[in-house]
Amino acid sequence: MTQTDTKKTIRSPEHNNLANILIVDRNIKSNRLILELSAKKGIHVNIANNTKIALDMLEKDDHHLIFINDSINQQNENQNNHKISFELLRKIRTSSPEMPIVMVASLENNHQQENIETAVKAVQAGCIDFITKPLQKEKIRNILDSYLPNHNVSIMASANQGNKNLYKIVGKSPKLAQSVNLAKKIAPTSIPVLVCGESGTGKELISYLIHHHSKRAHAPYIKVNCAALSDSLLESELFGHEKGAFTGAYTKRKGKFESANGGTLLLDEISETPIKFQAKLLRIIEQQNLQRVGGNENIDINIRIISTTNKNIPNLIQKGNFRLDLYYRLNGTKLILAPLRKRTEDISELIWHFVNLYTKESKRKITKLDPKMMDILKNYYWPGNIRQLRNVVLTSMILGSGETLSLADISWLFEEIKLNHQHIDENQKYDYQNVQNEQTQGLSGRSLRELEKLAILDTLKQTQGNQRKAAEVLGITDRTLRGKIKRYKQKQPMQTT
Repeated sequence: MTQTDTKKTIRSPEHNNLANILIVDRNIKSNRLILELSAKKGIHVNIANNTKIALDMLEKDDHHLIFINDSINQQNENQNNHKISFELLRKIRTSSPEMPIVMVASLENNHQQENIETAVKAVQAGCIDFITKPLQKEKIRNILDSYLPNHNVSIMASANQGNKNLYKIVGKSPKLAQSVNLAKKIAPTSIPVLVCGESGTGKELISYLIHHHSKRAHAPYIKVNCAALSDSLLESELFGHEKGAFTGAYTKRKGKFESANGGTLLLDEISETPIKFQAKLLRIIEQQNLQRVGGNENIDINIRIISTTNKNIPNLIQKGNFRLDLYYRLNGTKLILAPLRKRTEDISELIWHFVNLYTKESKRKITKLDPKMMDILKNYYWPGNIRQLRNVVLTSMILGSGETLSLADISWLFEEIKLNHQHIDENQKYDYQNVQNEQTQGLSGRSLRELEKLAILDTLKQTQGNQRKAAEVLGITDRTLRGKIKRYKQKQPMQTT
């Protein structure tokens, strides 16, 4: 029997999570249950009836789960029934060792012994499961829930290109909504934008959102990490160079400015650029033309500049580390992203987003979030913001167990987070904010006890309330420090925020 090679893509009406399933099977009708359950979860389903098409699809698009029929073969019926499917399995395992693969047997019940042998072989080859036809709804649903979770999350903004996600901004807080709405409002213009915020707050995502909603959306979007480049490389990287301009310049090379012509250039961490380089950068931005390093030709450019920083640039200007004129040129409009501790409504949304994202990697099904963990996380200071939360969730998923995500299973992570002064229990809290009101200058005329108190409170401020670290810095025991804090609280009632 011969059959023309075919491929088919089934798309559900809603596919926010952009998860892709690949089914490798000649009999599409027998997989109707997978199609129906996937559609309800908003999952793309690609179907290939032979190994060649399957490998082409895997090369073209990212996939998150694969079902392979154990007897998928091409035109030769004389071949071993399982040979082709296991060859495909080995090829996938070589290129994607963490890909979850389910082997599907089309054998009848009277071949139970052969089913068992094939199942053992499939598991040994790296399959996560072995199932038989006719397919069982609960079994398929459990596989989908375990490896392709689709917990509902609030998505403030997102964009897709084909089966790939360009960006996704998760959250529901008013502060995040304000930033997203402002970004969309200024996007259609060509005004330069300075995006400010602490590390890990999502400055790059907002920058891409601005580009995607601009009139330059179909033009290049080029990113330069200014902090990652040395002074000598920065100029060549941005402006390009001519052949022979310096040792190692064997060919002419376009810079990022030329590559971004007509589109958007993101200068990530612009505050890390040296003051000498800033003068050249200012001239090029103002004149919209440049010369490559070692060249004399003036090259016209038309780009929009988006800059990001996690520093207070006005403070850098006062210290002579940033040019005032460049600041005004880059700061056509400023967009400030709130830290995670100021938008705690987004924490649960982000956690479920990361659970959706990392279930395959952790090989763990999560159905609930531990309430005690959530109380801790919502009161934590989050110095690393969303990036830190992502790492906490991933660590908890990999090292924990059960269907409830909790910090209790990971003692060191639990203690590291719990010790932060923002959520230590009420008996440990202290009004560290009032430290700013304590005058630490003009020490003459003060008692030693008063100076000791100032030193302790200032050290606690520097360690963000971590009493263990503060005690180490002060050279005293944890017990001594707790006793002193207790006496201070008796004299000054604690204020809660």
